[in-house]
Amino acid sequence: MELFFLAVLVLLMAMALGSGFPVAFALPGSAIITIVLAAVAGYFAVGSMDAYFHSGGPSQWLTAGVTNLRGVYWEVERDTLIAIPLFIFMGIMLQRSKIAEDLLVTMARLFGPVPGGLGISVVFVGALLAATTGIVGATVVAMGLISLPAMLRNNYSQPLATGTIAASGTLGQIIPPSIVLIILADQLANAADQASTLRKTLHKEATGELSMPSTFDVGSTSAGEMFLGAFVPGILLVLIYMVYILIFAMLRPRAAPAVHYEGEWDRRFWGQVVLTLVPPLALIFLVLGSIISGIATVNQAGAIGAAGALIMAGYRLPEDKPITYVPAILAILALAMIGFALANYPMNIKAYLVNGGDPTGLWIGSIGSVLLLFALTWSGIRVLRLENTLREVMIDTAKTTSLVFIILLGAAMLTAAFRAFGGEELVREFLNSLPGGFWTQFIIVMAVIFLLGFFLDFIEIAVVVVPIVAPILLSDPSANITAVWLGVMIGLNIQTSFLTPPFGFALFYLRGVAPAVVKTVQIYKGVIAFIILQLVALAIVGYYPPLVNYLPNRVSLLGETAPPPRNPQLQICLENYVRDKVAEEDAAIRAAISSAQALDLSALPDRTARELTEAFESAEAALAALDEIFVADDAVNAAAGNYRPAQQTVRTLQKDMRKIDAEIDVLRQRIRFLRGDENEARREALGERIAGLREEHEAIEARIPESWEEQQRVFSELTRAEEAARNAYRRAADDAVEAPSEFLAVLDGNETFLALEDDLRALREMIASGDPKTAEESVSAVSSQLSAVEGASPVRSDLSKVGRALRGATDREAALESYDEALAEYEAQLEWRRAAEGELADGIRRYVAALNDSIGARQQPRLSREQALYIAGCNASHRDLSLNF
Repeated sequence: MELFFLAVLVLLMAMALGSGFPVAFALPGSAIITIVLAAVAGYFAVGSMDAYFHSGGPSQWLTAGVTNLRGVYWEVERDTLIAIPLFIFMGIMLQRSKIAEDLLVTMARLFGPVPGGLGISVVFVGALLAATTGIVGATVVAMGLISLPAMLRNNYSQPLATGTIAASGTLGQIIPPSIVLIILADQLANAADQASTLRKTLHKEATGELSMPSTFDVGSTSAGEMFLGAFVPGILLVLIYMVYILIFAMLRPRAAPAVHYEGEWDRRFWGQVVLTLVPPLALIFLVLGSIISGIATVNQAGAIGAAGALIMAGYRLPEDKPITYVPAILAILALAMIGFALANYPMNIKAYLVNGGDPTGLWIGSIGSVLLLFALTWSGIRVLRLENTLREVMIDTAKTTSLVFIILLGAAMLTAAFRAFGGEELVREFLNSLPGGFWTQFIIVMAVIFLLGFFLDFIEIAVVVVPIVAPILLSDPSANITAVWLGVMIGLNIQTSFLTPPFGFALFYLRGVAPAVVKTVQIYKGVIAFIILQLVALAIVGYYPPLVNYLPNRVSLLGETAPPPRNPQLQICLENYVRDKVAEEDAAIRAAISSAQALDLSALPDRTARELTEAFESAEAALAALDEIFVADDAVNAAAGNYRPAQQTVRTLQKDMRKIDAEIDVLRQRIRFLRGDENEARREALGERIAGLREEHEAIEARIPESWEEQQRVFSELTRAEEAARNAYRRAADDAVEAPSEFLAVLDGNETFLALEDDLRALREMIASGDPKTAEESVSAVSSQLSAVEGASPVRSDLSKVGRALRGATDREAALESYDEALAEYEAQLEWRRAAEGELADGIRRYVAALNDSIGARQQPRLSREQALYIAGCNASHRDLSLNF
C-alpha cells in the first residue's frame, strides 16, 4: 500500500502541474491530500492511521515539511537565501535601466566585421547580462527585439540566429551570480548532511567501527562555493558557443556573414564602447571579485550588487539634466576614498579608542562612507521619482522572492510526503541495484533531470528532485564527489530546461517577439545545436572535476579563514607536496639537519638541549617515514586490483542481506497490526514469508567466498600499515620543528626579558621592608610583564609564590625565599639566553627555515601560497574511498 500511495502522490503532482495549477500550491497540496488519504485508508482498513506509512504517522509527516523548513532557515548560520532578494533586485533594476540595449548595439558594431560576429556579440552580451541581471526572460526579449532583426536583415540563418539568442539568454542560470546556484547550494547543504549520515552508516556496516574518520566525511557547500565552482564552466560554455558560431560562419559564410560597421572607428566610437562596457564590467568585478577574493560573502556581494545597480539606474534612466552623472561620480569618489584609507591606514575603530593612534584613515573612511550613503540616497530618490521605477522594482522583487520561498516550503512538504511512503528508500534501492556503480547512477539521474527539463521549471527540479537524489549520490564513497561539483553539473543540466520544447521558456519569450517570418519550427531547429553544446560542456565538466573544484579550493586555502596545515582533510595532498619538495631539495634539507646536529648545545639547560637533539633526530626519522608512506601506498594500490572485485561482490551480497533483513522487519511490523482471530490466516502467510526470506538470506550468505575473510584481513593490514606510516611521519615531522620553533620564540623575547632585570632586582627591598600591599602590587606588575615573554614561566611561577606570601598574614621570610628562587632562575636563564644568541640561534633559524616548506609544513600557522595552490589542485580531483568501506 505504501507504493500505491506513493504513486498517488506522484500522479496528483503531475496532474496539478500539467493542468497549469500554480506550483506553489500544487506541491504542498499533493502532499497533504495523499497523506490524508493514506491515514483515512489505514484507519478504516486495519484500525491504525499509521499503517500505510513507511514510518511515523500522518501528523508527523504533515508537519515535517514546515518543521524542517523552520529548523533549517531559522538558524543564524543558514543565511544562504538572504542573497536571493538582493540579486533579484539587482537584476530587475539593471533590466529597467536598459543596459541590454546599449550593450547589444555597441557589441554588434565591435564584433560585426568578424565572421559570425553578430552571433558572437549576442553570446558576449548574454554572458555580461548573465553576470549582472541574470533574468532569462528580459535578456531573451531584449536580444530578440534588437539583435534578431539585425541578424535577419544581414541574411543570418534563422535557426542560427534564434538558437544563439535563446541559448545566450539562458547563460544567467549558470554564470554567477545566479538564483539557481543559490537554491542548489541551499538544497545541497541539506543533502550533504543526510549523505554524511548515510556514509557513516555504510562505514559502520562495512567495518563494524562506531566512528568514521573525518577524512572520509562528505563536505558541504555554500552559495559562495557554488558561484566559484560555476565560474569556469560558465566561461567554458560561452567559449563553446562562440567557437561553434565562428566555425559555422567559416564553413557556411552566407549563413552568418560578417557585417562591417558603416561609421568611423574614431575616438567617439571607442568612447561609446568604454562607456557601455565599463559600468557593467565594474559591477561584475565588484560582485564576483569580492566573492572570489574572499573579501565578501555572497550576501554581502548581493548587497554590493543591489547598491551598484541603484547607482547605475540613477544615471541611465532618461532625464536630461547636467547633474545626471553626479551621484555615480560621488559614489566612485567615495569608493576611492574608502579604498585609499583601507590600503594606507589602520581602520580598527576599537583599537583606536583603546590604544589611540593616527585617526586620519578613520576620518577619510568616514567621509567616504557618508559620501557613498549620500550618493545611494540621491540615486534612490531619482529612481523613485522617474516613472516610479524604484517602487515597481521593489514590488517585482517582493513578488519573485515570495514565489521562490513559497515553492521552497511546498517542496519541503512534498519531499516529506515522498519519504513518508518510502520513496527515498525506493529510489536509493533502485539506483544501488544498477550495474556499473556510481557512474551508472549518476548518468541515470542526469538523464532524468534532462527529461524533466522538457516539462518542469528549473526551480521545481531543484527543490523536488535534488533533495531526493543528491544524498544518494554524495554518500557513495567510490566516486566521493564534492557537493559543489554535483551542484554545478545539475545547474548545467537544468539550464537546458529553458531550451527544450515543448515548455522551454526561452522559446516562448523569443516566439513572442520574433517577427512573423520566423517560424516556430525554425526556433526549435536552432536550439538543438545549442542543447548539444550544453551537453558537451556537461560532459567536459563531468570528465574533469577540477574545472569546478579548483577555484573554491584555491579561494578557501588562500583566504583569511583558511584551514590550518594540520587540518585532516589536507594531509594526503600536503604529504604529496612534501614528497615533491623533499625530492627537489633533499641535499639542502639533509645538510641543514647535519649542520643543526653539529651545533654546540652545552650552554643550554639539559632539558632544552635534549629536546633540540631529539628534534634533529626526528627530522631524519621524518624523511625516512616519508619514504615509507609511499612504499605502503604502493603496496595498497598493488593489492587493490585483486581486492576491489571481491569487495564489490561481497558488499553487494551484504547489501542484499540487509535489504532482506529490512523486509523481515516490515513484515513483523505488519503482523503486529493484524490483531484478532479473523486475521490469523494473514499472520500465518506473513510468517511463512518471513521464513522464506530467512532461507533466502542464508542462501545469499553462503555465496560469500570462503577466502573473503582472509582477503579482507590481508588488505586491512596493508591499509593499517599505510595509516601507521602516515601517523609516524606526522609525529616525527611535528617533533622535528616544534621544539626548535619554541626555542626561537624564547630567544625572540630576550630583549624584553633583559629589560626586566632592574625591576626584578628592585623588588627585594620592597619585599623585605616595604608595605606588603605595595610590594604585592609591584610583584604582580613584574609577573604580568614576564607573562608576555616566552620561556619565562618558571620565574613567573616563583614570583606568584612571593605574591601569595605577601597576601593576608604576611610572611616576609617565605616571600624572600621564593624571591631568591625567582632571581636565581632569572639569572640562570639570563646566562643561557645570552649564550644562545649569535651562532647557535642563527643555526637553529637556518634549520627551521630549511624545513618549514617541507617536513615542517604542518607546524606553520597557515599554508604558504605555493602549498595552498598545490593542495587546491590536488584536492580538486575526486579520490576513491570505497576500499575503506
